[in-house]
Amino acid sequence: MTEPVRGTFQDPGRPLSDRVTDLLARLTLPEKVALLHQHQAPVPRLGVGPFRTGTEALHGVAWLGAATVFPQAVGLGSSWDPELVRRVGAAVGDEVRGLHHKDPAGVGLNVWAPVVNPLRDPRWGRNEEGYAEDPWLTGVLGTAYARGLRGDDPRYLRTAPTLKHFLGYNNETDRHLTSSDLPPRVLHEYELPAFREPVATGAAVAVMASYNLVNGRPAHLSPLLGDELRSWTGDDVLVVGDAFAGSNLAGDQHYLSDHAAGFAAALRAGVDCFTEDAEATLGRLHEALERGLLAESDVDNAARHILAVRFRLGEFDPEEPNPYAATTAAVVNCVEHQRLAREAARASVVLLKNSDAVLPLAPDRTVAVLGPLGDTVLADWYSGTLPYAVTLRAGLAERLGDDAVRTAEGVDRVRLRTPGGTVLGGDGPDGAALRVGEPATGPAAGFDLLDWGGGTITLRCAANRRYVRADESGTLVNDRAEPGEWVVRETFEPVRQGDAVVLRHLASNRYVAAGPDGVLRADAAGPDTATAFTLELAEDGVAAAAALARDADVALVVLGNHPMVAGRETEDRLDLALPPRQEALLRAVRAANPRTVLVLTSSYPYAVGWAQEHLPALLWSAHGGQEFGAALADVLLGETAEGEPVEPTGRLPQTWYRGADELPDLLDYDIIGSDATYLYFRGVPLYPFGHGLGYTRFAHSDLRLSAAEAEPGAEVLISVDVVNTGDRTGTEVVQFYTRQRRSRDKQPLRQLRGFRRVRLAPGERATVTLPLRVDDLAFFDVVQDRPVVERARHSVLAARSCTDLTASTTLTVHGEELPGRRAAGLRAASRDGEYGTALTDEGPERGDAVVAVRDGAWLAFGRVDFGAGTDRITAAAAAAGPGARIEVRLDEPLSGPVAAVFDVPATAGRHDWAEVAAPLTGATGRRDLYLVFPTAGARLSRVGFGAG
Repeated sequence: MTEPVRGTFQDPGRPLSDRVTDLLARLTLPEKVALLHQHQAPVPRLGVGPFRTGTEALHGVAWLGAATVFPQAVGLGSSWDPELVRRVGAAVGDEVRGLHHKDPAGVGLNVWAPVVNPLRDPRWGRNEEGYAEDPWLTGVLGTAYARGLRGDDPRYLRTAPTLKHFLGYNNETDRHLTSSDLPPRVLHEYELPAFREPVATGAAVAVMASYNLVNGRPAHLSPLLGDELRSWTGDDVLVVGDAFAGSNLAGDQHYLSDHAAGFAAALRAGVDCFTEDAEATLGRLHEALERGLLAESDVDNAARHILAVRFRLGEFDPEEPNPYAATTAAVVNCVEHQRLAREAARASVVLLKNSDAVLPLAPDRTVAVLGPLGDTVLADWYSGTLPYAVTLRAGLAERLGDDAVRTAEGVDRVRLRTPGGTVLGGDGPDGAALRVGEPATGPAAGFDLLDWGGGTITLRCAANRRYVRADESGTLVNDRAEPGEWVVRETFEPVRQGDAVVLRHLASNRYVAAGPDGVLRADAAGPDTATAFTLELAEDGVAAAAALARDADVALVVLGNHPMVAGRETEDRLDLALPPRQEALLRAVRAANPRTVLVLTSSYPYAVGWAQEHLPALLWSAHGGQEFGAALADVLLGETAEGEPVEPTGRLPQTWYRGADELPDLLDYDIIGSDATYLYFRGVPLYPFGHGLGYTRFAHSDLRLSAAEAEPGAEVLISVDVVNTGDRTGTEVVQFYTRQRRSRDKQPLRQLRGFRRVRLAPGERATVTLPLRVDDLAFFDVVQDRPVVERARHSVLAARSCTDLTASTTLTVHGEELPGRRAAGLRAASRDGEYGTALTDEGPERGDAVVAVRDGAWLAFGRVDFGAGTDRITAAAAAAGPGARIEVRLDEPLSGPVAAVFDVPATAGRHDWAEVAAPLTGATGRRDLYLVFPTAGARLSRVGFGAG
């Protein structure tokens, strides 16, 4: 047996770039191509082992057996505590290392976390995966988590964090077919900053491209991968593709002619590693090389990024100098991590309302814990396997005693009757096929009906407490402990037919019917051939819960979502309402006991206006992991079992709206034009961004600046005095916002600039200081195509939330006087306003243009300076079919004077443009310019002006 070749790449004393270059030179072209896949083959002759990307580690190690489960990412976001988030990331990174030590081939060190897509819309099915709707806060928390995963060693990585998902990804329905319109300001001010901080600081070393298109071009082909992402790092960031996204390019997206062309284009754009079938991937890349679509240098560029990460993980070095290499599986779910999980779960709780001194709970009170989430801990798709779980009921019973805590799910139990008999399930742990049998009243005939919203229910058989699913053959079986597969087979939609219902199985879109053998199968094509069931109430869960509430001192109603059922990856929510049966339970309990507290446990906000109006107290937490019940008990009781004071310190990381009618369309990514997120929302939210109460009170005073005026490049210190005016020690999260008072362009109503946490005893006072960089007040000027700091006055605000402002002062910034638009080249995508248009791709590789998506669409360019006048206008435009017409109007899009008309001929393809010109009349001085599209389908890239 020959010894592996030794060379520069195996010398830890040589610079990283030299080692990568040496190893790359020793690899054959097929060996280099084999690196461009998730599962990278070994090269035994060089001593190179196998490597895989993609260990899921969003809030714990997922899919690899039992590991510590921390709160969901949105819960970590609600902590507003970067240092805590960093410690959680470090714990997760250690557990990845430990499991890798145990199984090097099965557990990779490239981790796919964190998710830093800003939480633009609370209906997004993956809301639980992000940190905040504010891009700066998202960047801070994402950097903290990635820094923990990465470790602090200057040479070696604990793990290799990968940010998800680049770029403009906030919807699930048809996610690989929808295009996210990102105008220049939204791109540079909202979407990119959340990614920039973790990458630019080196906390994250990789990024995953997203499924969607951006401005009409697949994200896997985006020029932003090279133009922006790699400009932050010196070209050393690894880019991985999402699962089967490379195949989408010539598949469902129909963007490229064939798969070899699609994979080649993605590699040239900057994707280094593909996550799909290995044989197909490598075959397509070799075909692309043979056809000249790729050069070996393209393969080298991608392989270099992959190998750099592998070297930094210590793969080619002895174990001793790497501080992470000796970490063993003993760290997984260790006592220290359990304590950290409890601390993180406590920090994630947000107190939304607290009146009548309901909270904290007195230790001598009896408590009714009611609702479907009161005695369970649920996991989401990216959770690890829970090593144990402490429910709220268990957490309170541990502290108060079993006799003081009573519980009921508040879920109705029904029997499904048909003319032929009663539906029966199996009573063993494996359940049985559901069948129609003799009329019965025993447990096998009872099914708990759980309402998760969106018209979705699940059925759980009373005989074995297993959920009913339609298996791969369509047979209904009660054999699942919880819904939990990628394809959710446990959800049904009840469709009323007179006094009966038929059941539509959501996953298969088939209806449930009883066969000749009596077995229930989801195999009916429509409701007409389905079996009609009469739902007979066996046990009134709402009435039972109300009865327990009536006899308790305090009722805790624990409601929310099931992370694996409604609102999850591949499925957005339709609204913000509580599930109807949960709302009915809440109201019935409140009628029975005025001292009712709503404890929301959910992956996203709900519109709970009735509860805010009628209940004395409300709390919210994301699903909190294995220690959730113990942590929540600590917060509700106001102290730990050891007597240490505890209070809710969480703050909302996103706006809670009063209803979905306050939101724009889910696919409208233009937060500026649609007045979305706390930055631009003009309404009164149910709970604002940054909101959160404690058990004591704080006052802010004497907000002051180190300088009242400043230039770009300077830094100003903001200080405010804070005093605890209550009777308990507590933590205040002092938030600082700014608002630019006047501008040439639309500006945010308020924008978070930083925050400080301060813990004070009763009567204690402290001064909180924050540095503000004047350059951070910049916005992206579409006229000059760059960030600018405008000459303006800014309100500087101290606050408890984005709308609860406690003090203000003024900073005068001596920035630029922004120029108006000149009558020169105008890019259509850089318009100031629009109606009925969408952004689209100008060319296959780069450039943005505009397409009219409805008749009468228009683009607006404000206050264009035509000077003494110009008599000619040109355009790069395109149209299908018989061609199109574009009108140029002044002052107003509908009735303004027509200054020119373009007749655009039909063009051959989506990236073909016709150069057209027309005489321009009446354009003198400063005028608003409108480009009007009488019919949909016309496209416009740019316009120019000149003498005839």
